[in-house]
Amino acid sequence: MTIEKIVEQALQDGYLTPAMEAEVARICDTASELSIEEYMALDRLMGSLLTGEVVAVPRKQFINVMEELVLTEAISRVAEIEATSNRALDVGDIAAYALNRLPPLYATTEEGANYQRQRAREELQDLITQQVREAIVRNLAQPQLDPSRQAIGKSKDVLKQVSSLLEAYAPSFEQKPEF
Repeated sequence: MTIEKIVEQALQDGYLTPAMEAEVARICDTASELSIEEYMALDRLMGSLLTGEVVAVPRKQFINVMEELVLTEAISRVAEIEATSNRALDVGDIAAYALNRLPPLYATTEEGANYQRQRAREELQDLITQQVREAIVRNLAQPQLDPSRQAIGKSKDVLKQVSSLLEAYAPSFEQKPEF
C-alpha cells in the first residue's frame, strides 16, 4: 500500500491504526527518497492528526496474564524433564497447546494484571498445571524427527520432488508414458 492510499484511508475512516502507522514508517525507512506526492500526503495526515480530524489508535495496551503463568509453569516442568532425560522439549509448542485450552486473562493496567495473577493462582493453578502436563505428554509422544530431513523446495520443484519420492518408494506402481 502506498502512503497516499494509507492517508486517504485514514482520512476516510477518521483514524490511523497501528498497522497503517507501521506501514507508513516502513515505507519511509526503506525509501531512499520520497516523492512530492508522498510528502504532501504526509503533511495532510499530520494536519489531520493535529486538528483531530484523524485520531491515532493507540498500540496494544493490554496483556494476557495467562501467557506468563503458562510459560513459567512450562519452563519449570520442561527443565525438570530435560535434567533427568536426554529429551529436548519445545517450550513454545507446550505453552501454545496449554494456552489453547485455558481461558485468557487480559489486563490493561498493572493493578489489573496483579489481580488476574492472584485470581489465577487461587482458582486456576491446578488447571494450568494439568494443561501443561498434558501438553508435555503429547510433546513427548511425538516421534523424534530425522535431523537430516529437508523441507520441500520451492513450488516449481515440488512436483519433481514428489515424483522422485513416489518413484523411489513405488517404482512399479505406474508405468511412465513413453515419448
